[in-house]
Amino acid sequence: MAMVRWYPILLLSCLLCLAGFDDHNDIRERGENRGEEAMTSAIHIDPEVDMISEKMVEIIIHFKTQPAKVAVAIAEMSGVPLTLEQAKQDVEESHSRFKKDVERYLGQNQIPYSIKHTYKMAFNGVSMKLPGKEIKRLLQSNEIAAIYANREIKLIPPPKIK
Repeated sequence: MAMVRWYPILLLSCLLCLAGFDDHNDIRERGENRGEEAMTSAIHIDPEVDMISEKMVEIIIHFKTQPAKVAVAIAEMSGVPLTLEQAKQDVEESHSRFKKDVERYLGQNQIPYSIKHTYKMAFNGVSMKLPGKEIKRLLQSNEIAAIYANREIKLIPPPKIK
């Protein structure tokens, strides 16, 4: 019963986070210890991201460029002309720039990594796997808005009422 009351709030929170409307006004210096909330002036880093380990970690990187439909909606509300085609092109270009950054900061230094999945609809970004201590190198990319630990979250559906 408690889950039914919290479900709409949880869903709304997830959607706002994915759309990039999360509040980053509380800027703090990036901490070195795992579990300590970390931010740079432009990049939010989930406190669950292990940035000191030599082990491979899985992360989700949220780009600054909004997904195409979100960008068009925001532009429309702001009175700025933006076509869906241009917004889609902006998303593709953000992925291209990020791949170049990854090659420059990781590939050229022979750091093992893999991009597991690209996201372009619900939010714009990628999931990737790399050594935790090497995430700091990626902070040089201008494409990144936030870095989150890639973890599975399961919601238990409310019981069916007869």
